[in-house]
Amino acid sequence: MNKMKIIGFVGLPGSGKGEASQIARLHGLAVVVMGDVIRQEAVRQGLEPTDQNLGRIGNALRAAEGRDAVAKKTFERALATGKDTVVVDGLRSREEVDFFRSHADEFHLIEVCAPAQARLKWLAARGRPDDPVKSSANDCQETDADPRIISSCEEPDRLAAAALEQRECREMGWGMCEAMKVADLKLRNDGNLDDFRENVKRLLSLLVTGATSERKG
Repeated sequence: MNKMKIIGFVGLPGSGKGEASQIARLHGLAVVVMGDVIRQEAVRQGLEPTDQNLGRIGNALRAAEGRDAVAKKTFERALATGKDTVVVDGLRSREEVDFFRSHADEFHLIEVCAPAQARLKWLAARGRPDDPVKSSANDCQETDADPRIISSCEEPDRLAAAALEQRECREMGWGMCEAMKVADLKLRNDGNLDDFRENVKRLLSLLVTGATSERKG
């Protein structure tokens, strides 16, 4: 047993896990992103970090080394931070949850959830190579520093929606539903961004100090 507290985030693509992790960084917490393990492997193989390539690598790694393979590599990164409390962004299976629960001195899992249409818009705005994109993305203009707000874009098109659905199905196949079911707490990201950020900040503060017994609901 390692004397480390791990706070994990689980949620569907675009739900706000990255935003929550950024809040954690801004408040001095170490953050390890599970997807970086896959992206690093893509670099090693000389592959572009597209959703298709990353999905193929994730499937291959889990098939070869077990469904908790990414968790094991992520835990090594968490230990390397030398911090007593580490935020882990992006759990995708019950096996990963079980691994962290059994290897950390204390583990809390937070589900971040947001409506599907909102998630698709935010992913299109984020613009990461593995994110779904809109066919009219070149015509979009951001009107605010908040990357989640796009005023002059059309609604997400069918191709982007289909790409997101394919990604969700793959991650569900890894066991994300089971991971979300055993989350200790839930953060809803369905309103004002500032409110979400404040809720993340407050919840992390409670978990770091050990002052919460709140359950998912």
